[in-house]
Amino acid sequence: MVKERINEIKQSLPEDVKLVAVSKYHPASMIQEAYDGGQRIFGESHVQEMVQKYEALPKDIEWHFIGHLQTNKVKYIAPFVSLIHAVDSEHLLREIDKQAKRCQRIIPVLLEVHVAKEETKYGWRPDELLRFMESGAWQQYENVSIRGLMCMATNTDDECLIASEFERAHQLFQTVNDALPNNKWTECSWGMSDDYPIAVQHGSTMVRIGSLIFGERLQVLK
Repeated sequence: MVKERINEIKQSLPEDVKLVAVSKYHPASMIQEAYDGGQRIFGESHVQEMVQKYEALPKDIEWHFIGHLQTNKVKYIAPFVSLIHAVDSEHLLREIDKQAKRCQRIIPVLLEVHVAKEETKYGWRPDELLRFMESGAWQQYENVSIRGLMCMATNTDDECLIASEFERAHQLFQTVNDALPNNKWTECSWGMSDDYPIAVQHGSTMVRIGSLIFGERLQVLK
């Protein structure tokens, strides 16, 4: 069933939009089933769980960390993580750079921009992010590669509001790309199970889908 669900979702996506299968709280056996069906990108949001799955599963999997990442846990995923989606502060960016240097890696990251109405969401304010990029301060972090933006829309049934938030993030993405012609961003990570079709219409290049693939989440792994 997992393989069939993945194929259905991929068929609904444009060819240039990547599918991140959000596997948090689901067992390694289900990830293996998705892997056997051809899926290679998986998203996790808890460091310990991600490390355990990395050790247990095929090494050509691209592990994306998609949750709120604490600075004191970066060191555990730095040796293998393929992309960190939700870099919500320069403080975190600095720590990722430090740990990437320790591992002799350049770690790709996305900056999380706060466009939702909910104050509980993390991320840079759009004006704050623009100032950071225009200042050139990001260039000092030689062991990270900023690839684009990530955002989460407001948790609502109002599709117009969701669309406007994704569009705001996409406009910010384009503004930065216009200002930095020699450092083009390529990735826009927005859209989940409930809103990914709207996200694709507003510039998403990477959708994070869990429940449509694996069903409802199991109990949190300890």
